[in-house]
Amino acid sequence: MTHTAGPTRTRYALCGLSVRAISVFAGPLLGRPDRPPTGPDAPYADAGELVAILDRDADRVDQYRAAVGTKVPWFPPEHFEQMVAETRPDVLLVATPDHTHVDYVLAGLAAGLDVVVEKPMVTTAEDAARVMAAAKHSRGTVRVTHNLRYAPRHQQLRRLIADGAIGRVTSVELVWNVGARHGASYFRRWNRTRLNSGGLSIHKSCHHFDLVGWLIGATPEQVFAYGARNYFGADSPHNPGPDRPAEDPYRWYDAGSPADPGPVRDSTGLSYPDQYPQRLSAFDPEIDIEDTYSVLVRYQGGASLAYSIQFSAPWEGYRLAVNGTHGRLETDLYYDVEPLPPSGSTPISYYPLFGDGQAYAVDGEDAGHLGADPLLVADLFRPTGDDPLGCRADAQAGAYAVAVGEAVWRSIRDNRPVNVADLLRTEAGG
Repeated sequence: MTHTAGPTRTRYALCGLSVRAISVFAGPLLGRPDRPPTGPDAPYADAGELVAILDRDADRVDQYRAAVGTKVPWFPPEHFEQMVAETRPDVLLVATPDHTHVDYVLAGLAAGLDVVVEKPMVTTAEDAARVMAAAKHSRGTVRVTHNLRYAPRHQQLRRLIADGAIGRVTSVELVWNVGARHGASYFRRWNRTRLNSGGLSIHKSCHHFDLVGWLIGATPEQVFAYGARNYFGADSPHNPGPDRPAEDPYRWYDAGSPADPGPVRDSTGLSYPDQYPQRLSAFDPEIDIEDTYSVLVRYQGGASLAYSIQFSAPWEGYRLAVNGTHGRLETDLYYDVEPLPPSGSTPISYYPLFGDGQAYAVDGEDAGHLGADPLLVADLFRPTGDDPLGCRADAQAGAYAVAVGEAVWRSIRDNRPVNVADLLRTEAGG
């Protein structure tokens, strides 16, 4: 994908006006509604033009258009082909609910468009294989916004590993904590069912599986996992019961406010009846996904990953270590939790097997997603043509991240190891 600024701006069509879509897709091109008092800014308006918005919520689109002062056409989901024919986009941007990604990605490829899709690329390995197969036969391309690749901390780690600082990678240790309030959000919206999200081993952890594979430059082969629902759902130990909603420790509203306060609005200030945050209980019986995982992944070449995540932790962040034949790299990261260190203050520690260790300071983490979002957006809308670290995730990278996530929940269900390639060995080929 080599669209650059020039006499004719790249034409983009957006499917799904979600919070994430406004943050990384529509906002950079048209502006954001949550930037008073200076008003919306659109730093990439000279490089690209948003020519269409497809979304099922016409009122939300109208609010956004009024806030940023645009008349960009709106189309309902059933008018996708009409949108493409009338607005003639070069690139399709996809940020709809996860389970619908596959429909728009495949439709975009069938129309010969380049497609940029928010992670996860799709929610099943079967659909991932379909996308890989379609990409092979389309003049369009697929790019997945695995933004953790762009975080300055991770790029520094990638350079050190690629330069041979620790020799051949032997194992990775990754413990990821999602804070209780953040974690509860997934159980109050469509993520709470596997049908809509594939489960959090896909929606969230595909980020982490992609990150590790990219850091060590290896393809995942086999997965074994344990998992459970320990915090949310009807059997939660924190469930106060339907008659005492104000005692819900995961509630989104202040303790002194009513149990059902005000209109639902997202972080941009727009109404958001279908998305985040929803007034659903984190203890509803329809919740059928896990909130705790312990995972082993084996990679081609012999490296392995020991990974765990919980979605109701006292603090948010991670602890990561990469071991190799000649040393070890490790780093911790904490998100705005006292008294733990703030983001950016913890270095990358390098311990050679023989010799003195060294610490590498990390800068630039004060922006969204550990400093990744501004770099990702710049690479989307004003690419230089160079990608020395391989940050641009293609359909295959997106597929493997999803397939590992699916292998996790299948391994939990069946109590057996799952071969990743077997999940992708459909029409795309093995």
